[in-house]
Amino acid sequence: MPRKPKITPNEPPARRKRGFETAGALLSSTLKAPAERRGFGEAKLLTHWEEIVGTEIAAIARPVRISWSRGFGGTLVLLTTGGHAPVLDMQKDRILAQVNATYGYRAIAHVHITQTAPTGFADGQVAFRPAPPKVPKPPDPSQLSRAMATVDQVADDGLKQALARLARNVLTPRDR
Repeated sequence: MPRKPKITPNEPPARRKRGFETAGALLSSTLKAPAERRGFGEAKLLTHWEEIVGTEIAAIARPVRISWSRGFGGTLVLLTTGGHAPVLDMQKDRILAQVNATYGYRAIAHVHITQTAPTGFADGQVAFRPAPPKVPKPPDPSQLSRAMATVDQVADDGLKQALARLARNVLTPRDR
């Protein structure tokens, strides 16, 4: 008969809770150590950055580090490219308010903006999302049908196709 392994009273069983666990609960211990090395007491500022500051700011900047000083609150360091730094500079008060609202107290006293190239540096890359492509509005159907009726009178097929493309391009509204 096989012997059962002894379980000592000081050693808890190596079994997880019953049922499902959230992904955040499974990853919290993994994310906590790297976040704490950069000064983030909570990884929430890193993982929920877009929800905290909004999509516009999250698209052009990301938090890099928090440096703490005695009793005056920390300094949040944001990474961005040179062209977006003036926009972020004007939004510092709003960023401060939103980050402090996340912490629930005045944890951050200053925002420092660091500029870097968009590519090329190993640690200093900012992930930018390109703007969504603009879909042109379709031309007015009544104007297009009148133009096509005029184009249909042309006998040469090559010229007819070129005039049809020209009519669509001229009648398609453009955002200025």
